[in-house]
Amino acid sequence: MKKLVLLLLLLLLLVLLAACAPQTDETPAIPGMGMGMGGNGMMARHHATIPEAYAGLSNPIPADENSLERGKTLYTANCASCHGDGGMGDGPAGAALAPAPAPVAHSSQMMADDYLFWRVSEGGAEFGTTMPGWKALDEQSRWDMINYMRALGAGTVTPGQGMGGAAYDPEIQAARQAEMLADAVQQGVISQNEADTFRLVHDVLEKYQIEHPEIRNNGGNATERETAVLAALVEANAITQAQADAFREIHDKLGAAGLMP
Repeated sequence: MKKLVLLLLLLLLLVLLAACAPQTDETPAIPGMGMGMGGNGMMARHHATIPEAYAGLSNPIPADENSLERGKTLYTANCASCHGDGGMGDGPAGAALAPAPAPVAHSSQMMADDYLFWRVSEGGAEFGTTMPGWKALDEQSRWDMINYMRALGAGTVTPGQGMGGAAYDPEIQAARQAEMLADAVQQGVISQNEADTFRLVHDVLEKYQIEHPEIRNNGGNATERETAVLAALVEANAITQAQADAFREIHDKLGAAGLMP
């Protein structure tokens, strides 16, 4: 009996020690934790250097009817369960994931070809997400999926109805951003003035990137491309240098707090 009691006490001590152990970068993330508690990998993704094997790639497959039809079939089979039929990140299998699946219909509009092909090919394991890699698919298939994701965001295709989820809607995306900024203000991550500045600059930045899709493939990681776009907007007097600097700072605050997808 005494041995059993001692064993139980030892096990209890080990559990308590594990619970009190400091979290490090090497400590595995617990599903459902991390949102607002040390980041969700957004910062790592944003500043990531694209591996040499993918850096500089551009999509060789025209986004014609045949490619979009192939992409739709592949996307429905491999992506829609998490990212949703419309690419809004609201598929049924993604509901319990943390971080949540990205709204690829929207985010793909701003991402470079090489970055998207890298992420589709290798998945999200190195960034702490559960997204699988699709290197088992041939290169054309992966590019077809990218063409289809971008077409979802551009509204040039009709989403399938196999997995659930809303079609891409800029108003829904804007509402999600407003909710995220309100949460950030409530948590004390940023001030209301900072939230207003972020929204203003983000809207101008996004509009410019959509109107100038060629800028997606200007090279570098997401941070470097964003810096280049902000500089172009300052030069065009669309925003001030102070607003550009503030946007970068606020962006990093939101990312570090795990509030950005």
